[in-house]
Amino acid sequence: MKYISTRGQSPALTFSEILLGGLAPDGGLYLPESYPQFNDADLTAMRGMNYRDLAFAVLSRLVDDIPAADLKIIIDKTYRADVYSFTRPGQNAEDITPTLKLEDNLYLLSLSNGPTLAFKDMAMQLLGNLFEYVLAKTGQTTNILGATSGDTGSAAEYAMRGKKGIRVFMLSPHKKMSRFQTAQMFSLQDDNIFNIAVKGVFDDCQDMVKAVSNDHAFKAAHHIGAVNSINWGRIIAQVVYYFKGYFAVTQSNQQKVSFAVPSGNFGNVCAGHIARMMGLPIDKLVVATNENDVLDEFFKTGVYRPRGSANTYHTSSPSMDISKASNFERFIYDLTGRDGEKVRELWSTVDNGGSFDLKANGYFDQVKDYGFVSGSSNHQNRLNTIRETQAKYGVTIDTHTADGLKVAQELRNPNVPMVVLETALPAKFEDAIVEALGTVPERPTVLNGLEDLPQRFDVMDFDAEAIKQYITEKTR
Repeated sequence: MKYISTRGQSPALTFSEILLGGLAPDGGLYLPESYPQFNDADLTAMRGMNYRDLAFAVLSRLVDDIPAADLKIIIDKTYRADVYSFTRPGQNAEDITPTLKLEDNLYLLSLSNGPTLAFKDMAMQLLGNLFEYVLAKTGQTTNILGATSGDTGSAAEYAMRGKKGIRVFMLSPHKKMSRFQTAQMFSLQDDNIFNIAVKGVFDDCQDMVKAVSNDHAFKAAHHIGAVNSINWGRIIAQVVYYFKGYFAVTQSNQQKVSFAVPSGNFGNVCAGHIARMMGLPIDKLVVATNENDVLDEFFKTGVYRPRGSANTYHTSSPSMDISKASNFERFIYDLTGRDGEKVRELWSTVDNGGSFDLKANGYFDQVKDYGFVSGSSNHQNRLNTIRETQAKYGVTIDTHTADGLKVAQELRNPNVPMVVLETALPAKFEDAIVEALGTVPERPTVLNGLEDLPQRFDVMDFDAEAIKQYITEKTR
């Protein structure tokens, strides 16, 4: 299995060769030369598997340069009930991603049972173990540079803390995460963790990461790695739970399932697209945005128009406060028939502050063939959805999951199972839950008092050269 860049100007490489780097040298994102296919017999064999065996069945098709026995050990080390233990009452932690039935053909897929109470743990815990394995094999070290709007940062830091040969430099928008998210990251005192609060929005943080990644000399000299969802290892780990969710709510491979996905950076729903391309019988992929509705605008009009930092809203679902969706490039590459030249043209426009319209050239007409539909939500919508979900089902959900459920209910076909991806537990967004319900959401006992712990972080202007200097100083 070789991996190629969406921009078509980088050599094909193996999984281990692309794992640490994130962006391809030409600025594109990696995808497999072709998607492996699961047929009916494969799906039948996978249907009764536990999460670890299912993960191996999926990931072994995408990772063929790590010996199968080693890959199995890494997967078994990652997906353990004691790691994903923050389940709801009545759920089995051994399921890793248990489903919760709300009503006929409407489910939540619980992805937030890991150490940071967010779906990012599902991929980041695996990525940490893969990084450690590859670095040990090669005798290398890596300096991870990432950007977060809230959940990626804590998931990465909890996955990488204390790991040999790894430092983490995590950029986050200053004073724009929830108090819980901020405390999760900034309270870590590990010597290999560095938190930088950037005066700006998430897109500024993301642009700084890309600028450093595109400085190939600096990247090579300082062994810069990536853990954002531009990293292919993150995406393939997320593909697994689409298969798990599908099997949990169907009885035969002839049934189709729709998934509703709260979306900001397009990584989570991109994994659903890849699962569909690999043969999983998915009907609709429902892209649910908040007030930062760039993706909803595209799937309704064919126009992709990032708004820029000045026009990015700070909302009560802050992990989706994103204007430029990094993983969207992977989908557009497939949509354009894997035309790297076309993708380079489109993203040249975006990188220069512009937009593109795929209606005129006919590409947008093909979007329906990939099953994508979309909708958006706002603050009042999500408060109403949180209240209604609690009143009707006795279930408390967080703000991002509320965005997903609101759009799912608007677009669902009652005859097709709709699985809403639960992206975080409500404790991470306490202020919004109190506003919606008047009560403080429960949190795991071990996290009581988190916000009162001492915090360690540095504040920085939006300046790519400044983060380079910071990394240089901290790695001397």
